[in-house]
Amino acid sequence: MTDDTWGRVCNELQKTVGQNNYTTWIAPLELIHLEDGIASFRAPTKFMRDWVSRNFAEPILSELRRAGVSAERVDISVPLRQAANGIKPAAKPAAAPVKPRKPVRAEAEPLPGAPLDARFTFDSFVVGKPNELAHAAAKRVAEGGPVTFNPLFLYGGVGLGKTHLMHAIAHELRVQRPDLRVLYLSAEQFMYRFIQALRDKQIMDFKEMFRSIDVLMVDDVQFIAGKESTQEEFFHTFNALVDQGKQIVISADRAPGEIKDLEERIKSRLSCGLVVDLHPTDYELRLGILQTKTDAYRAEYPDLQIAPGVLEFIAHRISSNVRILEGALTRLFAYASLIGREITMDLAQECLKDQLRQSERKVTVEEIQRKVAEHYNVRLSDLVGPKRLRAIARPRQVAMFLAKSLTTRSLPDIGRRFGGRDHTTIMHGIRKIEELRATDSQLAEDIELLRRLLES
Repeated sequence: MTDDTWGRVCNELQKTVGQNNYTTWIAPLELIHLEDGIASFRAPTKFMRDWVSRNFAEPILSELRRAGVSAERVDISVPLRQAANGIKPAAKPAAAPVKPRKPVRAEAEPLPGAPLDARFTFDSFVVGKPNELAHAAAKRVAEGGPVTFNPLFLYGGVGLGKTHLMHAIAHELRVQRPDLRVLYLSAEQFMYRFIQALRDKQIMDFKEMFRSIDVLMVDDVQFIAGKESTQEEFFHTFNALVDQGKQIVISADRAPGEIKDLEERIKSRLSCGLVVDLHPTDYELRLGILQTKTDAYRAEYPDLQIAPGVLEFIAHRISSNVRILEGALTRLFAYASLIGREITMDLAQECLKDQLRQSERKVTVEEIQRKVAEHYNVRLSDLVGPKRLRAIARPRQVAMFLAKSLTTRSLPDIGRRFGGRDHTTIMHGIRKIEELRATDSQLAEDIELLRRLLES
């Protein structure tokens, strides 16, 4: 089999198994020869050999046959120094002493980590007050130099950016410090590989691989809680790397001390570095994320128009997590593109009605009316009554605006709760507030304060 043939097979394998799997598992293989129907390859480590044999031998064999190569099976070997569980044969006597291995490698060997999402970079991460410390710490680690905190522990709820920052660190390190061995994987993958190494009696290979890493990144570490053997190995791996001055980055859904069934000694170790909480997103951060995503979508949907106020509406109404927020915007742009309509407020409410219903805050029109009346020091009966004095009419319009923004009530329904007013009156009041808050900073501050009070 010629190198050209293997090159064509590799091109097809990238499509078959995906770019990340190809880069991690197949690209490091060295083609040795094809004899008697056996395609022989060499892998850099026993772990990689075993993983490829179990998971990618069939795709390789299939693509070889499609390329016209007469192959019956795939055989993968490892260099002699890997064949004895990491024990090197005794060196022959030499005239001069053996030079110590240089600490900096020209190029790091591929590691069998989880695939990285190309979208999750620092450039695509929107920074706001809830996540600015976590972002700054992640950027510091991504520089690849010595840091004063080890480990970096990121925690927070679902969809707040923990995994995004983990991937961003790994991406940045691979570009800025290709000499470093960086391994990113989930806690479940760590546990699975540990159990697999025990089963296959390759625990020394497992230990050797994990202790040769320069930067270890473990996502969702709460999943090893309660798994005694896995916690034991994780603890020793953690200690070995820290003792060597290697960087560790960990993420979880809660602070170390709050992870149930996690050993106290691991909690203590995880807490000895920098522990950073990614807080729930606030309105400004959600709006910033939507604006960033919208700018990216404009290249894909250049003819689509989005009406003023739509992004603000979504940012206010969908606050559970960033994934749902971004998913809603993706859905909205795709929907508007398919039907060929401008993205208006009505279209957004129509397209996202199920998500808006799920994210609906437990805020009622009556609560809004009470808060607004208290804020402006007017009687509730006057707010919903017929009086048209300016001192009452403006707070009434603010209450109408908030009722439309914070609830899923229809305009006629809101009108009934404001003394039986017609829906056109409600619409006029909402539009008036939308116009005024762009020029009246005091009114804008009042609305934001009331919104926060109602959402708290």
